[in-house]
This record gives sequence, structure tokens and C-alpha cells, in this order.
Amino acid sequence: MGVVGGRTAWGVLSTAGINRKVLAGAAKSDRVDVVAVASRELATAEAYAAEHGIERAYGSYEALLEAPEVEAVYISLPNSLHVEWSIRALEAGKHVLCEKPLDRSPDEVARAFDAAEAADRFLMEAFMYRHNPQTRRLKELVDQGAVGELRLVRAQFSFTLTELGNVRMRPELKGGSLMDVGCYCVSGTRLLAGEPETVVARELPSTTGVDVRFAGAMTFPGGVLAHFDCGFDTGDRSELEAAGPEGSLIVRSPWHCHDPGIELWLDGRLSERIPVEAADSYQLELENLSDAIRGEASPLLGRTDALGQARAIDALYRAAASGERIEL
Repeated sequence: MGVVGGRTAWGVLSTAGINRKVLAGAAKSDRVDVVAVASRELATAEAYAAEHGIERAYGSYEALLEAPEVEAVYISLPNSLHVEWSIRALEAGKHVLCEKPLDRSPDEVARAFDAAEAADRFLMEAFMYRHNPQTRRLKELVDQGAVGELRLVRAQFSFTLTELGNVRMRPELKGGSLMDVGCYCVSGTRLLAGEPETVVARELPSTTGVDVRFAGAMTFPGGVLAHFDCGFDTGDRSELEAAGPEGSLIVRSPWHCHDPGIELWLDGRLSERIPVEAADSYQLELENLSDAIRGEASPLLGRTDALGQARAIDALYRAAASGERIEL
């Protein structure tokens, strides 16, 4: 098997819920084919493959990585398994799109990218929103000085999670609100302001031991300040704001990019709603890596961004644990 008509053959490690969005994005593309899925049980993989129209099913992750028809894999395993299986996939000769966050440890992230370089394969952290036209337009507006010099970034992302057995609530799987949704806030802030110089943070632990609510503040070069909050107990909240002396740019759905558009606020009033074309972020991230595999593009996200992300998350956790300001 392999590539047909320029399509890249993908396999999926696990049958996690996030897969449905990735598979829907793949179905819209003429450059992506999902040809295989793996689970720890063959019956589970076969049922999943039949439900989603995937040609091949494997009863172990190792078996899928040995499949010659698979060129690239999407890894949607729990956070604690991201680096391990990314490395195993890379060493098996597969390109890897690993669900965010790749890891909270900069050393582990570096180890994964070292494996990618040794194998001459691509590894990309799956922050799908980064591929959306809305994100690109916001970055352009900030860089062009639409609100003057950037001075403040505000981000939020939360939803209600009550299932204590959920993987997001298990510390041994590196769960927690910062890892699950707060990482978007960190990523979006870094995209606009650069790499943080100092961080302070507070967290509220759940009964399982993970952070169920987290808030952080960061300083960036040039005196830019940022603050964010995330959680599993404050309802559905999602927003990103970039503020300067002349006003602010606000995105109401910065991560899922529903109803895309950017609000320009001047003098405390809504001045303009800047339209943005709708697009499937999952389709775009799959196509970006597929194009890179074909030598037709470069991966949008690589080692530098993933390491910056891990360093910020690690510093935020250390700040929350110590109650002190952490310098990066």
C-alpha cells in the first residue's frame, strides 16, 4: 500500500475520544489517508476500524508501528505516554504528530526531538489551533501594531469535568487542568509575546491530586505582562486578548476556533469585527505534516516551540508548588 495520488498514509495509536475530530479533519483532505488504528485489544481496534471506515486494525501499538504501509502516526495516548511512544514510533521510521502537551519536562521533550533527528523523521506537537487562519490573523494584527505596542495578554480556557476516573484527573498519567487546557493559554501567550522571563502561579488540587484549577502570571521581554486561568470546575470559558495603548484584540473562541473572527476594541468600545475564514484546524495540522513529509512544506511547530512550551509549563508548576517567582 502506501501513498496514493500524493496522499500520506497515517495510523492512529489508541481509540481516544479526541480521535473523532482528527478523523473528521482527515476525511476532508485529499492529502491524508488514515489507513490503520491500534488499540491494546484487537477486538477494540477492529470495532473502531469498522465504525470509522479504517482499513486495518492492530491489537497492539507495536504491531501498527511495524506496518510498512503506515508513514506517519497520530498519538492520542495519555500525557504520560506521549514521549515514550513518540520515540518508539520515530525509531520505527514513522513521522509523528503527538497530541499536546508533548510533555511537561523540557528534558523529555528534548529527548523526543533527539530521537526524531536521529531517525531523520518529523515530530510535531499537535496544537491544532496554531494552524487555523484565525490564529495567523491575530498574530499578524498584533505584529502590525493594530492596538499599538503589545503590553498585556490575557487568556482563559476551562470546562466542567466531574468524572474522577477520567485520564485528565489522574496524576500518574500527568493529568491536570494546566496540562489539558491551560497549555493552550501558555501557547497562545507565547505566540504573541515570546518566551517568558518570570512566572508566578497558584493551583487548586482536586481530590485525586491533579490541579483542578490553575492561574498564572508571566513577564515577557519588553515589559509585556500576561495572565491566564484554566480549570475543570468553572464552566465553559475560552478567550484570548492582546492589549496595547490604543485598544485590544479579543478572540472569543481562540482554541476551538468556532465562529471565527477577531474583535477590535478601541476606547472601550467594539470598533470592528474582523472576519476570518472558517477552517478545520485538525485537517490543517494533518496536511501541514503530510506536506512536510512530501518535501512541500516545513512543519509549523518543531523543537524550538515544544521546548519553549515545556519550559514554561515546568516553571509554572514549580512556581505553584513553591509559592515563589520562578525565573526562566
